[in-house]
Amino acid sequence: MATVSDLLLYPVKGCAGGPLTRARVLPTGVAHDRTFMFVRASDGVFRSQRSTPKLSVIRPDLATDGEKLTLSADDVQSLAVDVTTDGRRLPVSVHGVWDGEGVDQGDEAAEWASTLVGEPLRLVRVPPDHHRAVDEWHGHITFTDSTPLHLTSLSSLDDLNARILEKGAEPVPMARFRPNIVISGWDRPYAEDDIREFSIGTTRLRWVKPDVRCQVTMVDQPTGERAGPEPLRTLADYRREPEGGVSFGIKVAVITPGEIEAGDEIMVH
Repeated sequence: MATVSDLLLYPVKGCAGGPLTRARVLPTGVAHDRTFMFVRASDGVFRSQRSTPKLSVIRPDLATDGEKLTLSADDVQSLAVDVTTDGRRLPVSVHGVWDGEGVDQGDEAAEWASTLVGEPLRLVRVPPDHHRAVDEWHGHITFTDSTPLHLTSLSSLDDLNARILEKGAEPVPMARFRPNIVISGWDRPYAEDDIREFSIGTTRLRWVKPDVRCQVTMVDQPTGERAGPEPLRTLADYRREPEGGVSFGIKVAVITPGEIEAGDEIMVH
């Protein structure tokens, strides 16, 4: 039986994720997932671990009601931010494919993060009237790259790490892939590639496309240091996509919102 081994929430896009025992899944994905992001202070361009790997050391903790965000990192004092949804709006851009607005979360958050990572940043939140859809198939999203959810499996990671070890390199943890849902119990790796519609808990979900991976997977998440060339080097041996890039896991859209709990069985339709 295949079940959910891990559920993860990433309140701030590009920063560390945190485990959940239960997730409320909205049409946009896990509630509060990637509803904040750091942008370059000068022009509002999203800062990712591709350009600013040190973001990975920031551990956000968002209150259940979404009204207080605590930012933590090793060796610095944590900062509690009173979340505002009606503050100053900044023009923002995500990967050059989407331009919109974000609600600025104030100077304290900006100064805290800027000092930590060494470049001028602003923290922004999705506005209440945010309406972003990549297309009808993907559904509506927050500040995520392209789809509401990311799903991976432990059997796939085990297979990848076995191949990495054969090269004499160190295995990589699942945190490198930043999934929302991790499945255990499949008897073969990459079973997620073949599912199309499926249910977990009270949700009904659907495959959208393979999850093409980038340089973020080569960032050691606890330290924010680039640690390449794995896993991209090994994925390039056997996980190349026809349209370019290498994949691990799948991107997922929401058909029916609901709740998912750790331990829930995945039912493939």
